[in-house]
Amino acid sequence: MHDKRLYGTATVGTKGQVVIPADAREALDIQTGDRLYVVGSQSKKWVGFIKEEQLRELVEHLTDNIEQLKDVLKK
Repeated sequence: MHDKRLYGTATVGTKGQVVIPADAREALDIQTGDRLYVVGSQSKKWVGFIKEEQLRELVEHLTDNIEQLKDVLKK
């Protein structure tokens, strides 16, 4: 299902800070104190955020399956 959405704009302040629009914070369950990792591509000129717990889940998923991947690559 397509659940991508444009939440509006944000302006980078003089200290490099960005305010995430309220409707995006609500929809994505971003709470005060949440740690967000900044990700992006210099060559493609994009930037995004991922919540710390989502990044942790992604890393766990990748590392949980590493032995299976090694076996597949050996064959």
